[in-house]
Amino acid sequence: MSRNIVVTGAASGIGKATAELLASRGDTVITVDLRDADITADLTDDAAIAQVVEQITERTGGTLDGLVANAGVSANNELSLLVNYFGTVALIEGLRPLLAKSEAPRISVTSSAATLQGNDPELVDLLLAGDRDAAVERGKALAAQSQAGYANYSSSKRAISRWVRRVAPTADYAGAGIGINAVGPGQVRTAMTAELLSTEEGRKMVEAAMPSPYGGPAEAVDIAEVHAFLVSPGNARMTGQVVFVDSGFDAVSRGDDIWS
Repeated sequence: MSRNIVVTGAASGIGKATAELLASRGDTVITVDLRDADITADLTDDAAIAQVVEQITERTGGTLDGLVANAGVSANNELSLLVNYFGTVALIEGLRPLLAKSEAPRISVTSSAATLQGNDPELVDLLLAGDRDAAVERGKALAAQSQAGYANYSSSKRAISRWVRRVAPTADYAGAGIGINAVGPGQVRTAMTAELLSTEEGRKMVEAAMPSPYGGPAEAVDIAEVHAFLVSPGNARMTGQVVFVDSGFDAVSRGDDIWS
């Protein structure tokens, strides 16, 4: 049975691979991106997000079966906060009433294995508190410290992962039958990483920062396969999970005792 599924960040990379995979399986896919999409929008803008929700409501007739909230950037500044956290949360919340009308509503969010790397606890707390102005100021301060700017990205992904786990068991999500999970990719071959992975020096640098013993960097479709399962009716009981699709980085970095 065809399902109405929205995929954000669908013009390239993981989002494009996910949209194509879902469409090939018979789903009706609505793509959202800054360009080359069914709906073009800047997800840093609350007014633009509200318009996206209106357009999706019109296109679906008011019922949405799935959302792959994939749109994101890897900027070492406050843009990562605005897209990866605030924009993602706002869109999910805006579409939640449409999802609640589905017989099997599912959400899958693109997080990152970078959640396992260095982050800024103060920034994460500000994001989770919804304090946009203070979070942006903290992000700008980190960006001014050169390498500390990476914490904008890693903190945005840690915060969205924690938000997913926080809301998953609530009445608004589990109580409404909405399953919500996140996928944490490690190294992935996309247009964004192509240049870096094209040289031996670049590959060694990436491997040192994020080891990938299980087959090396993933292809975008490898991540898409997991998103497709998480938004399918077959995913009947998983919610609040962060599924690392990282070629083994989680196991390398955290080892076997993660339940303590």
